[in-house]
Amino acid sequence: MTFEPIWGAIIAWYLFLAGLGGGAFVTSAFLGWRHPEAVSMRKIGHLVAPIVVIVGLCLLMFDAKAGLMNPLRFALLLTNFGSVMTWGVVFLGGFTVVSLVVVALDFMKKRVPVWLDIAGVAFGIAVAMYTGALLGVCKTFPLWNNALLPILFLVSAVSTGAASVLLISIFKHADEFNRAGVLKKFHFCLPVIELVLVAALLFITCTNSTAGWSAVMSLLVGQHAPLFWIGLVLVGLVLPTVLETWLLFFSPKEFEESRKAHWISAASDAGVLVGGFLLRYLVVVAALPLTVVVPML
Repeated sequence: MTFEPIWGAIIAWYLFLAGLGGGAFVTSAFLGWRHPEAVSMRKIGHLVAPIVVIVGLCLLMFDAKAGLMNPLRFALLLTNFGSVMTWGVVFLGGFTVVSLVVVALDFMKKRVPVWLDIAGVAFGIAVAMYTGALLGVCKTFPLWNNALLPILFLVSAVSTGAASVLLISIFKHADEFNRAGVLKKFHFCLPVIELVLVAALLFITCTNSTAGWSAVMSLLVGQHAPLFWIGLVLVGLVLPTVLETWLLFFSPKEFEESRKAHWISAASDAGVLVGGFLLRYLVVVAALPLTVVVPML
C-alpha cells in the first residue's frame, strides 16, 4: 500500500520561511546585545524577517485553495482560540506588524525601542515553535506528533535566520561580519544541537509505532535517504560544522578575515539554509499515518 503526503513542497517552504523570518529577527536582537556596533547587520535581519514571512504566508494562501477563493475563511481562524492554527495567525500577524514597524524605524534612522525588540523576539520564537506545533496537531502521524519537533524547528529557525544575516553581510558589510565573532561562535553551535535533536526525533519516532518505524526507515534507507544523508545531514549539518570549526578555531586570524575565508563562510551559511529547508521538506513528505484496523463483524 502506498501513501501520498497530505502536504508537499509549498507547505515545506512556508514552514521554512516562517521560521527563517523569526530567526532573522532574533539574530538582529542578539547583535544589538553582543555587537551593538553592527548596525548594518541588524538592519539586514530586520529587513529579511518580514519579507520572508510575508512570502511564506502568500505560499500558504496559494496552497489553501479553498481559503484563496473565499478569504473570509482565513478571518474565521480567529474565532477558535483552542486551535493551534488560531494562535498561529496571532503569532504571525503580531510578528509581521512588529517587524514592519522596526523596518520603518530603520528607514527613518530612528532607534528601535527595547520593548519593541523584545516583542519581536517573543513573536519570532513563537512563530518558529508554532511551525512545529502545527504539524503536531495531526496526532495520527508519529513523525509529527512529537514534543521534540517544535524545539527542533526553533533551533533550526534561529540557525537559518542567523545564516541568512551572516550570508548577506559577507558580501554587503564584510567589516561588520569580521567583528561579529560572538554571533559566529553561537551560530556554530546550532547545527551540532540540531543534529542531536534530529537523531533523538528519529529514535523516538521509530520506537513508538509501526508507522513511525516505516517513516524513519524511508529517511534512513528508503526513498528519501539520498536527500536525508546528502542534503540534510552532510550539506546542511556536518559540512557547516566542519567548515566553521576550522575557520573559528584552527585557521590563522589574518586568514579568517580574508576574502577566501569569506567564501568558505558563505558556503557554510548556504549549506545551513539548504539543510533548513530540507529538514522541513523531509519531515513533511516522509510522515506516515497510523493504520487503524477495524475488526470484521
